[in-house]
Amino acid sequence: MSPSYIKKYKIVVFVPPDKADSISFAMASAGAGVIGNYTVCSFRTKGTGTFKGGEDSSPSVGKKGRFEKVSEIRLEMICSKEKLDSAIGEMLKVHPYEEPAYEIYEVIVWKRKRVKKAK
Repeated sequence: MSPSYIKKYKIVVFVPPDKADSISFAMASAGAGVIGNYTVCSFRTKGTGTFKGGEDSSPSVGKKGRFEKVSEIRLEMICSKEKLDSAIGEMLKVHPYEEPAYEIYEVIVWKRKRVKKAK
């Protein structure tokens, strides 16, 4: 069996810890997070986000004009090109930040042929 590869996209978004589930479920409802026979697949890493809101900002955490440090989750989900716009749109609808930080990476994944296991 020779391997076959397909192009997908990885969406990385930085979210408050208490919003990680709702944001991942919203993205999954639009088609992100599908790996083979599994859905709502994600990877999460704890970290610290920093920012200083400008004069016209309305931060949901902290105060504008002040350097802030907040606990965040780096939420990663895989997505097909066809579902990418929809997944990003759903993420932006439910994300609590005024300006969510997110990135999209093109990735190559193995297209595995599914073989049913004998019972």
